[in-house]
Amino acid sequence: MFFILSKLLDFLLSPAVWLVLLLLAAVLVRQTARRRQLLLATLALLLLLTNPGLINEALLAWELPPVRLHQLPPRADAAVLLTGITSVSKSPHDRVYLHEGADRLTNALWLWRAGRVRHILVSGGSGAMLQKAHTEAADLITLLHLAGVPDSVIIKEDQSRNTRENALFTRRITQARPELDTLILVTSAFHQRRALGCFAQVGLHPQPFPAGYYSTDRAATPDYWLMPDPQALSRWSLLLHEISGYVVYKVLGYA
Repeated sequence: MFFILSKLLDFLLSPAVWLVLLLLAAVLVRQTARRRQLLLATLALLLLLTNPGLINEALLAWELPPVRLHQLPPRADAAVLLTGITSVSKSPHDRVYLHEGADRLTNALWLWRAGRVRHILVSGGSGAMLQKAHTEAADLITLLHLAGVPDSVIIKEDQSRNTRENALFTRRITQARPELDTLILVTSAFHQRRALGCFAQVGLHPQPFPAGYYSTDRAATPDYWLMPDPQALSRWSLLLHEISGYVVYKVLGYA
């Protein structure tokens, strides 16, 4: 039930849905003055939601800042790599399809190549409502193998479907393998707050290593504030989903 409700919340918090509903209301309303008000509200909301400066400032406020290598333990036992960066619905299924946020994978690989972690624990099944041909963990492990990471380094957890289960199932693994003591959590910067809360709730306190930034450095150029950007809509959807998920997890005691 929680899984289905989370998908419904995604739909309701989509700015694109808000715009469509406003336009639909403007079409259906009979009063001319009311229709004009709805169209003006749609235009104003569209200008706000496509402003790149506004969404970038919001992301900068929410995302955790980058962590430098010297801030990490000399050599941690494992980097916990959370999935959510592959498209398991795309066929053919003889390859891996990455989307935005793939820095999670490259940052975990970088930590191992730099000798900062002994293992890479890949955590994630599939967030899709219907069963898929393979899990997200399996996809990332395929790419780690292609990058030269041996099986002895990789630990797979492919049953979790959300952040809470990432933490719960990682805890099971660390309980069965006490040598996995110091952990580094690798997930997108916007997702670190909720992930850290979930891991703390199950008794794990990994060092955060944010990756997959959606924000950019501030700019003093006019296009930063004035040039509409259609990608800003998806950024708002992403951020609103994450903030609402964080609040829901807090209320339910998951984080």
